[in-house]
Amino acid sequence: MNSIRRFVYAAVLVLSALNLAPNLASAQDAAGSFTLTHEVRWQNAVVPAGKYRFTIGASGPSDILTLRKVDGNGVGFILLVTDTESAQPSDDNRLFLVSRPGGSFVSTMQLPQFSMTLHFAVPSETLEVAQSVATSTASAAR
Repeated sequence: MNSIRRFVYAAVLVLSALNLAPNLASAQDAAGSFTLTHEVRWQNAVVPAGKYRFTIGASGPSDILTLRKVDGNGVGFILLVTDTESAQPSDDNRLFLVSRPGGSFVSTMQLPQFSMTLHFAVPSETLEVAQSVATSTASAAR
C-alpha cells in the first residue's frame, strides 16, 4: 500500500513539474530601452522625459510593465498592461501617444521583437472635456 502511494505521489510530482516548466520558460521577462523626448502620462503616472529601461513580466491575469529611468535620479514606474496582442514581425518598435487636454497619454507600446503589442488605459476625450467643463463651472460659481 505504501509503495502505491509513493508511486502516485512521484507521478503527480513529475506531471506537475512538466506542466509548470513550459509556463516558466514562456514567462521570461522581455526587456529593452527607449527614450522619451517629452513628459507623457502613462495611465495615472506622469513620466518625465529621459532614457528608460523596461521589463515586461506576467503577474497573474495581466502583464506588468516596469520602467526605470537610466539617467538622472533613477525614477521607476510599475504599470498594468490593459491588453496584449501579437505584433507583426515587420512592425517597428513604437510608442503611440494620444493627445488629450491633460497632455500626451501612452496608449500602445508595439514590440515586434518580442511578438507583442501592449495596450494601456487612456482617459476618453469626452471624460476629459466633461471634467474640464465641471471645473470651469465650479470656478465660475465662486
